[in-house]
Amino acid sequence: MQRLDGGASIPSHLANGIVALGNFDGFHLGHQAVVARAIAWAKAEGRPALVATFDPHPVRHFRPATAPFRLTTLDQRERLLADAGADAMVVFHFDGDLAALTAEQFIADRLERNLRVGGVVTGEDFTFGHAKSGTVHTLAARGAAHGFRAETVSAVALDGETVSSTRIRDALRTGDMATATRLLTRPFAIEGDVQHGDKLGRTIGYPTANIDMGNYLRPAYGIYAVTGRLDDGRVLKGAANLGIRPSFDPPKELLEPYFFDFSEDLYGRRVEVSLIEYLRPEAKFDSLEALTTQMDADCARARHILGSSPP
Repeated sequence: MQRLDGGASIPSHLANGIVALGNFDGFHLGHQAVVARAIAWAKAEGRPALVATFDPHPVRHFRPATAPFRLTTLDQRERLLADAGADAMVVFHFDGDLAALTAEQFIADRLERNLRVGGVVTGEDFTFGHAKSGTVHTLAARGAAHGFRAETVSAVALDGETVSSTRIRDALRTGDMATATRLLTRPFAIEGDVQHGDKLGRTIGYPTANIDMGNYLRPAYGIYAVTGRLDDGRVLKGAANLGIRPSFDPPKELLEPYFFDFSEDLYGRRVEVSLIEYLRPEAKFDSLEALTTQMDADCARARHILGSSPP
């Protein structure tokens, strides 16, 4: 799996490929359908299968003050696309220059000249070019003149509603992890490097791995049953606080997983934490004893959910 710059010419061995084109943040069921169609088409014709995405998200360019909303990092997206069978991920850097391209310029400069595409697959609501002037109809109409064919994939519905990143974000903000997991086909996961903190957890028998939330969407603040994938591939089970830690001063927003029956040093290591189930909202406790008692109960419940027996 290669990661390529969409502003440069593609290597010759990936030319004439079939490209799934979209943002694909979250890589949910609808995105998976678009990518699956591109990969199937590529295999049928013996072509490379590529997925082209945009970073930063166009919303971040046009509305930089927007609250964090990302569902996946590029690294996570690359792994998901590799698992799906793509040969390469192409990243279009979304900046003022890209935003200013007309639809025709994007097709000619980025798709024909740089990617040398043989075919393009998008979702039916895909737009591109200055002021969203390009649509799937533009791709279909202009593709032949630029040496490629374009196809669209219809929206995917689940539970009677269209699968969308907006629907997933709404579920996460309310702590509805079951819905988010169904739409994503996997639990929502936050990946980051473990930082040094104030080490208060150690004083009450619950050492945590502190992870900054970065540009991720903020799910409902509270306590979660979680799993953690380490950089060596091991998977741990635990409970995590996601929020501002109202029992401690000053408040500081963090994801703080505590992994059961694990005592290794994680500082500086990369961990991906999957939020399995929302247990309760954050709460302020009058004493460390009351906090510890509640954490005991939270961990017992998380163990039950995750199927992890106490030592």
